[in-house]
Amino acid sequence: MSDSELILCLLPSFLALVLFFILIRRKQKRFNLPPGDMGWPFLGETIGYLKPYSATSIGEFMEQHISRYGKIYKSNLFGEPTIVSADAGLNRFILQNEGRLFECSYPRSIGGILGKWSMLVLVGDMHRHMRIISLNFLSHARLRTHLLREVENHTLLVLKTWQDNSVFSAQDEAKKFTFNLMAKHIMSLDPGVAETEQLKKEYITFMKGVVSPPLNLPGTAYRKALQSRSTILKFINRKMDQRIKKMREGIENLEEDNDLLGWVLKHSNLSTEQILDLILSLLFAGHETSSVAIALAIYFLPGCPRAIQQLREEHVEIAKAKKQSGETELNWDDYKKMDFTQCVISETLRLGNVVRFLHRKALKDVRYKGYDIPCGWKVLPVIAAVHLDPLLFDHPQHFNPWRWQEMKQNNSSSTNSNTSSFMPFGGGPRLCAGSELAKLEMAVFIHHLVLNYHWELAEKDQAFAFPFVDFPKGLPIRIRHHTACI
Repeated sequence: MSDSELILCLLPSFLALVLFFILIRRKQKRFNLPPGDMGWPFLGETIGYLKPYSATSIGEFMEQHISRYGKIYKSNLFGEPTIVSADAGLNRFILQNEGRLFECSYPRSIGGILGKWSMLVLVGDMHRHMRIISLNFLSHARLRTHLLREVENHTLLVLKTWQDNSVFSAQDEAKKFTFNLMAKHIMSLDPGVAETEQLKKEYITFMKGVVSPPLNLPGTAYRKALQSRSTILKFINRKMDQRIKKMREGIENLEEDNDLLGWVLKHSNLSTEQILDLILSLLFAGHETSSVAIALAIYFLPGCPRAIQQLREEHVEIAKAKKQSGETELNWDDYKKMDFTQCVISETLRLGNVVRFLHRKALKDVRYKGYDIPCGWKVLPVIAAVHLDPLLFDHPQHFNPWRWQEMKQNNSSSTNSNTSSFMPFGGGPRLCAGSELAKLEMAVFIHHLVLNYHWELAEKDQAFAFPFVDFPKGLPIRIRHHTACI
């Protein structure tokens, strides 16, 4: 075959290839993507994005990208093209349009360890069904009549073990409190008994893997976590079998009927696998985030003595009223009197940012503020960046609980914009089902803490984002018993 004949044979293929690239370029050009850098192939900018930094900041990566590209920029994170948003309006828009324009889209490794039926990764009708179950069990009536008492009992169980002038990890104590509470709340497990302690041990291993690189290799934290997950699910399954047997035999136990496992077995048609993943995900969500929030409050308050003093005054008044009425346990009216405490809780969540960003995916092409978000692209609304935005919150790195009183008193449109930008529990249809329980736990723990103890940091430590929030040294504190004048 001559050269001219070869060229003629290859020409159609060459023209097709050129046409293909032209079409690709036209398709790319029709999108007005935000500015940004896609980084290295596959890895993109993930390593830089996940580099640890102070939890009371947005980190060097975000600072540099916002400075260079603005509050909305493109990147390549977790192996996918991504739109990152530090914009309060876009974040609200994303969360409010859940299921219509966007849907939850966590990395596959998260689903692999939490389970495919975990509420964190579910979307659509199944997520709504699981959420309704959780909301029914965490109803306002149940918080008032049952959970408030349980929260106070478990708070006192932990605080009564604190010896005067002792030093210990406040982070570990907060985790002990929330784990014991959730184990009791979910499966009626008593604190301190062998099976609860064994479950806690497995759960600690499990948690280390959830927040580790997803390397399923011998000896890695992720592999150990998968093994602990299997052990935990077998434990829950045994509890389920025991309950079902009792139900068939007509054996009633009021306490077990009131926990989540009993409620789900009686009031849902979920499969065994779905129940196991639901319980595991609620144990994860209810324990980890609340314990970090309590540890953050313990960390922030010593740096603001005026806030501790105002807290003590508020809780002494509540305690005095209890004493005069001859009551000992807190009730819902007492909880509703904790106005300044709620300001401290809001400020702790704003400055500490337990949940720093969310994973979403565009379900169709979306245009916002002149920028296009292509269908199928990942979208990361960065909640922490909004909470630490100086245009929305004055001196955002400063722990100032009184800002929430000022916002409440001031009904200007700018203030409303600030409060609507505060989303520590997410928003829209996926708003955290346990948000009210989390605030109740923090308030009751703070109530007994400030009435009975002085505390200070025993050594320097600070909250870091890994991106999960953690204290590298466990937040060591020294406590002294304090008896309030009641």
